[in-house]
Amino acid sequence: MSLLHTQRLRLEPFNDEHLDGLFRLNSDPEVMRYITGKPETREETIAMIERIKARWIEFGFSWWSFIELETNELIGAGCIQYLGRDPANPLEIGWRLRQDKWGQGFASEAAQRMAAFAFDQIGGDSLFAVCDQENIGSANVMKKLGMQYRGIERWYDMDTLVYTMTRADWEAKKTR
Repeated sequence: MSLLHTQRLRLEPFNDEHLDGLFRLNSDPEVMRYITGKPETREETIAMIERIKARWIEFGFSWWSFIELETNELIGAGCIQYLGRDPANPLEIGWRLRQDKWGQGFASEAAQRMAAFAFDQIGGDSLFAVCDQENIGSANVMKKLGMQYRGIERWYDMDTLVYTMTRADWEAKKTR
């Protein structure tokens, strides 16, 4: 399982020690507003951690907890996973942050590192990202990452904005 680093974050694969921080994150109605539309229970967070640990074993990638280096607190989570959780689909990148960390560049910082992992370590040919049509903050992170708007498609039981990036786009961005 891959531990990743950025200037301000340590990205740790989900583990049991992250339960309290992930529950705090996923039980916040505002954080979950555009993801599932409802806060998670502690039992749902426990079950999610178990699913994610199994995906790490099966695929060698999944969800990371974002640990802020300055405070050593879990402030968010992000992933590289298969779009729609189906290995027949391309890779997807995603993220969520605690409300008190919104607008400080943490999502973009983590997204850059996770995209590098997707292209450079996994060897993905493309990377997709989806978000609720009203989630302007997440769409802005996708644009900042260099992703291009593809359209509105149905994923995760909702009509989502879809952004994509190819390996060629990523390589060209790295050389700029």
